[in-house]
Amino acid sequence: MAASAPVLITALALVTACAPAAAGTGGVSGQGAQVMAATVSADVADPVRLRIPSIGVSTRVTGLRLDAGGRLIAPKRFDQVGWHRGGPEPGERGVAVIAGHVDSTTGPAVFYRLRQLRPGARVHVDRADGSTVTFTVQRLARYPKNRVPDREVYGSGGGAQLRLITCGGDFDRKRRSYRDNVVVYAG
Repeated sequence: MAASAPVLITALALVTACAPAAAGTGGVSGQGAQVMAATVSADVADPVRLRIPSIGVSTRVTGLRLDAGGRLIAPKRFDQVGWHRGGPEPGERGVAVIAGHVDSTTGPAVFYRLRQLRPGARVHVDRADGSTVTFTVQRLARYPKNRVPDREVYGSGGGAQLRLITCGGDFDRKRRSYRDNVVVYAG
């Protein structure tokens, strides 16, 4: 669980949860780390499962950390998502971030159909204490990795917010990464 005092969330310099990547790298990231503040309470349990019925996702949630450059380290498995442990748990005030791979060298990954989500779709996060928090998709956006609007993506707005993030756009074979990130905004 996160501390009850305000927590500083590095803006993740967008997600390393893009694949396929060179073996062992976990993916690629965007740029620049900007610091955002979020108020976090200590009474919400960690996420353990993400369910998105409209696109057929039901997967385990693992904890993720930032690398030395302030980028979120991608989940190790392509069939699971990861939650940024340094930020709010889903359901706490602020922006909780869950990232997952779009594909792998062998085929589609957990967030392959994320770009198909539409406003109004429900996203359920089951927590370690047996509770579930449900979010409603508000919108989707796609940003070039080097021009992610950190304040818009990670700014808390009001109440509990959720961002689902994966890669998208064209695949750059030379860099072995996607050029963009797909971000789902849910509240």
